[in-house]
Amino acid sequence: MTEPTQSFPPALRLKKASEFKKVFTNPVKSTDRYFTLLATPSDLGHPRIGLAIAKKMIKKAVDRNVIKRTVRESFRLQQHTMSSIDIVTLARKDALNAPPEALRKSLEKHWLKLVSKCVSC
Repeated sequence: MTEPTQSFPPALRLKKASEFKKVFTNPVKSTDRYFTLLATPSDLGHPRIGLAIAKKMIKKAVDRNVIKRTVRESFRLQQHTMSSIDIVTLARKDALNAPPEALRKSLEKHWLKLVSKCVSC
């Protein structure tokens, strides 16, 4: 039996404004001090993620990029445990000074919470 791939192809990303808008209209929410995640069920057969890391919250591009990399990496490693959902990740100000390990643990909790909530949707 082959191991599922750990790649992050473009098919796993939300790209168009209409895709983001669909998630923002009627989401299931998961929030903590570092992130707010919004999710909606999809019928694609795999999860997708979109990042909305606002300049207003995280001023420096370098800091935004570090947070984005952390979110993408966590999603890449957890994608096989998720059902078919679309997720938009919003960073909060506390994410700026948080250690990467705290961000990863926070995201793992969010992934589990959103999958369980969206199954009942």
